[in-house]
Amino acid sequence: MPEYQPEYHCPVELAVDLVGGRWTPVILAHLKQGELRYGQLRRLLPGISEKMLTQRLRELERARLVERTVHDEDAVVTVSYRLSAEGRELGPMLQAMYDWGERRAERDGVVISPLPR
Repeated sequence: MPEYQPEYHCPVELAVDLVGGRWTPVILAHLKQGELRYGQLRRLLPGISEKMLTQRLRELERARLVERTVHDEDAVVTVSYRLSAEGRELGPMLQAMYDWGERRAERDGVVISPLPR
């Protein structure tokens, strides 16, 4: 049976379907900075559950926006994630969201406390 194909009436619908949703843009923004191990991502997103982080990363993999790499070094297996070539095309959009959020926070007096990478 073929996979369900939604009907879109505007390109923004497709974009929001792929990169919208809770946590997804934030995960992409962190990966825009470079490859991260799962544990690093988890620490950068203290409000997300492990289940949700795993779910979002799988969705981004299926959408071909994120690539997953398994490292097996000295009997220790780690997993890292990075933006795919297509995912890197989102850079300007993610930067625009970052810049807008920064301006909005400044205007409204919202304190943003980044976590160390």
